[in-house]
Amino acid sequence: MSVLKRQFRFIAIVALVLIILEAINVLTANSLNIFGVIPRELHSLPFIFTAPFLHGSPSHLITNLVPLLLFMWLIMQWGNKTFWLTTLTVFLIGGLGVWLFGRSAIHIGASGIVYGYFGFLLLAGFRSKQVHYLVISVLVALLYGGMLFGIFPTKAFVSFEYHLFGFIGGLIAAWYWVK
Repeated sequence: MSVLKRQFRFIAIVALVLIILEAINVLTANSLNIFGVIPRELHSLPFIFTAPFLHGSPSHLITNLVPLLLFMWLIMQWGNKTFWLTTLTVFLIGGLGVWLFGRSAIHIGASGIVYGYFGFLLLAGFRSKQVHYLVISVLVALLYGGMLFGIFPTKAFVSFEYHLFGFIGGLIAAWYWVK
């Protein structure tokens, strides 16, 4: 199987898992949301690894799904090792940042990961100094640059904290994992 086919297969599996989890959550009156991050509550610390898979509604999932899958594929262009190191860095820094500094609420959704991948993609092309990666960074900046406003508190029900700390995690990942 070619690399491209493996990448798309993995991305399709991620999409399917997110859709199935959202369907279960809808059918059970959002019962899975207890696995979100509640800042400074010790029992919710492990949920930094589950919260990104949960969403408050189907529209919340749909909003995150397209950029998540696209950004995943773009980061895979740096190779599997960089993709997994970036993903782990974003999960840890985004989740820990929300757990330590977030508002008192249940924080869920893949947008922290989306913003982490966004941060990575903005910096990684410049960090690599390779033309094809630089093109990816410039295109992401041009097409998705408006996302930067999402790291500021604009809506009470949106976890700007996940956006902010995920973004910081992505920048850190690009700094450390891209040569």
